[in-house]
Order: sequence, then C-alpha cells, then structure tokens
Amino acid sequence: MSMTVFHLMQVHQKLDEQITAERKRRLPDVLRINNLKKLKLRVKDRLARLGTGRNTQTA
Repeated sequence: MSMTVFHLMQVHQKLDEQITAERKRRLPDVLRINNLKKLKLRVKDRLARLGTGRNTQTA
C-alpha cells in the first residue's frame, strides 16, 4: 500500500469521526456536516481513482 493511499485512508477515517462527533452535538451544524461529507466523498473518489489506476497498471 502506498503512503498516499494510506494517508487518504487516514483522512477519510478522521472525517468520518468528525461527522459522527458533529451529529452527536446538541445543536449540530448542518453546514459543517455537509462540508465534511463533501470532503469525505472527494477523498473516497481519489482513493477509488488511485485503486483503479493501480489495478490497470498491473493487469
């Protein structure tokens, strides 16, 4: 596993934790949650592109 993929996986996990923590607040900030979700999706898409690129290179 490359360091980039590992780092992105860590970022993805931290974003998930931040989303969960924000949802548990008494008055969750919906705008912050949406921004975190968008960022998490961008990280997930980048991970998918890196995974796909790696698979096509080895095939």
